[in-house]
Amino acid sequence: MTKLSVNINKIATLRNSRGGNVPNLLQVAKDVQKFGAEGVTIHPRPDERHIRYQDARDLVDVVYTEFNIEGNPMDNFMQLVFECKPTQVTLVPDAVDALTSNAGWDTIKHKGFLQEIIAECKAQGIRTSIFVDPVLEMIEGAKVVGADRIELYTEEFATQYSLGNEKAIIPYTKAAELANELGLGINAGHDLSLDNIEFFKNNIPNLLEVSIGHALIAESLYLGIENVVNMYIRKLQ
Repeated sequence: MTKLSVNINKIATLRNSRGGNVPNLLQVAKDVQKFGAEGVTIHPRPDERHIRYQDARDLVDVVYTEFNIEGNPMDNFMQLVFECKPTQVTLVPDAVDALTSNAGWDTIKHKGFLQEIIAECKAQGIRTSIFVDPVLEMIEGAKVVGADRIELYTEEFATQYSLGNEKAIIPYTKAAELANELGLGINAGHDLSLDNIEFFKNNIPNLLEVSIGHALIAESLYLGIENVVNMYIRKLQ
């Protein structure tokens, strides 16, 4: 079964819009795990517009499944990761002012930088995943820099699938096949939803984990978060 890690950034966005502590981010993290999710993901950004660095620290004692912290490996972010020691860190090449993640790493151009960061993470006992587009050269580069896993950036698939183009899955399947040959674990995320997750999962061999936030929270407004978490779990079995 592919694991579901729930990204709770949008819960923090809602909380921050009014101040105070409603909704309670820590309680939501507890609840999604109780409902069956096997991981919690956060993606703190430098301006702390949703997840705050203190949230990451507070979640250490709350997440008893897998704790995944995503972000651009700048100094402050890496200090936070080494302090929290999550199960997994996912390295994402976000611009400081990026609204959301919009590209994977060029693992060839940034080879030296990624090798250094990943070595530091491994020394701390933290599993490393790097955000990549479904480009075979980038997958090969991920192996060279020492990553444990890749996270396939799935926005293009989601966009094309919504237009009826099922062939958009082909580059992702080929990327996954290569990753399997190279011994890299496979995660995926970005714009995956109840509409496309089952098709995606069925075409990605040995998909270990998906990280889903925006769609899951939006779907929960109509269907309820406990129900939605379990709908994803059923589709991932």
